[in-house]
Amino acid sequence: MKMKACEAMVECLKAENIKVVFGYPGAAICPFYDALMDSGIKHILVRHEANAGHEASGMARISGKPAVCVVTSGPGAVNLITAIATAYADSIPIVCITGQVNTEQIGSDVFQEADITGAAEPFVKHSYLVKDPNDIPRVFKEAFYIAGSGRPGPVLIDMPMDVQKAEIDFEYPKKVDIRSYKPTVKGNAFQVKRVMKELQSAKKPLICIGGGVFAADAQEEVVKLAHTMNIPVITTMMGISVFSDDDPLFFGMLGTHGVKSANTAVKECDVLFLVGARVGDRAVSTPLALEQTTKILHIDIDPAELGKNIRVDFPLVGDAKNVLTQLNAIAKPMEHTEWIDRLNSYRAAPVYQQPREGTVVPREFIDKLSRRLPDNAVVVADVGQNQIWTATSFHIGEGGRFMTSGGMGTMGYSLPAAIGAKIAAPDRAVVAICGDGSLQMCMMELATAVQNNIKVKLVVMTNNRLGMVRELQTNGYNGRETAVFLDGSPDFIKLADAYGIKGCRVTDAASENEAIELLAEYDGIALVEVMVDENAPTLI
Repeated sequence: MKMKACEAMVECLKAENIKVVFGYPGAAICPFYDALMDSGIKHILVRHEANAGHEASGMARISGKPAVCVVTSGPGAVNLITAIATAYADSIPIVCITGQVNTEQIGSDVFQEADITGAAEPFVKHSYLVKDPNDIPRVFKEAFYIAGSGRPGPVLIDMPMDVQKAEIDFEYPKKVDIRSYKPTVKGNAFQVKRVMKELQSAKKPLICIGGGVFAADAQEEVVKLAHTMNIPVITTMMGISVFSDDDPLFFGMLGTHGVKSANTAVKECDVLFLVGARVGDRAVSTPLALEQTTKILHIDIDPAELGKNIRVDFPLVGDAKNVLTQLNAIAKPMEHTEWIDRLNSYRAAPVYQQPREGTVVPREFIDKLSRRLPDNAVVVADVGQNQIWTATSFHIGEGGRFMTSGGMGTMGYSLPAAIGAKIAAPDRAVVAICGDGSLQMCMMELATAVQNNIKVKLVVMTNNRLGMVRELQTNGYNGRETAVFLDGSPDFIKLADAYGIKGCRVTDAASENEAIELLAEYDGIALVEVMVDENAPTLI
């Protein structure tokens, strides 16, 4: 079928069942936008290009499928790099389409030209600069396949303007065959048996779950294995919400900002089973000490992660869902009563300090809010103190979901990602929790939510500080606080009112209850500002 190449791009998205794209137009991508207009695909106009990538990320994490963002050439494309890097660090499948100058102008420094495929190279699974319009169907088919298969991640398609305007014979491929890309999805049968043997012989086994379990949609499988074999479970920050907090086998998040029960479990276990976790420095700060006392088993679909950060005794390459299914088929009930009782002795009920007048305790507010929301609520934490407060204090119910920027630690992620998540799951409560610093990196997206009536809820922890950096300076630089004061910030309640958003400020117990009811019950976009002590610690 003959059509313009820009129309073929739209047809490729339809063939991949894409219903929504996030973007910001410009001259170099106008042919595509013209074809998109009558396509039936909904376009969400963001207010900054990076947020197009973050919103696609939020959608992809809830839907489990690649989501799409579109921007123009030059500054539009390079603005997107932060979102591409954020998705790459956390293995989130997004397809990024960028406009480019005409093919004969590439390399001549014309208006709004940038080598985006070169600039983004460290942060993509793969990238394409399409110079032959007839390659478009194959490129799009491959891009979606690469983004969503193996270890998921971002794929970039750079589209020169003249290529978009060309005419082609369009036929979308039915399958993909890339000789150099054949991810291993099924675990080696011999290695599966060896891993199971180690789990069965362990006296103090421990399962550590990472974000790869979500990437593989393997939540049910890992829960089944843990319950069949009665093995305690902890998570990295990216693995939070695979288990509900009420599960008796769940002992919390490990790491620098983790809880005592999880960190002690890692120190005392004799077999540590890592599932889709890359064991970054914030999770295990002293891997050498752990290697000397513990047998380590590790499932990951990316063989490069096995042994990268910690020595692995029994590596197992494969898709977590498939490998866990293989393990479940041979798993037998076990008893680890003494081990579990020991870990239960390390559990500690939270102790909240008395708040300074005019403020509330952030962790207590987050805990109360989480228990008022539906069990399947989605919470998106930003980066900074608010991230740790949310990770350790938001009570995850059955079917709930915690999301954050873990690997890259990108401030300003929470609001746009929450918008994408809400579009993917309109019937679920979606709450973004951020600091007054991170909000000012993304607050322009309030307009995106209002324009499209995306009923997200936003909690702003205000302490007039870049709180995490202030805390680092206080503890590590003799209290020499510099460049962390946010004087000049707007009145966030007036800002909400300017957008036509319902808002309220929390300064005491009475306003705390009012705010929680607003967030739980109001059928619309809401912003709640929570006043917290500028010296409130990350953990107690």
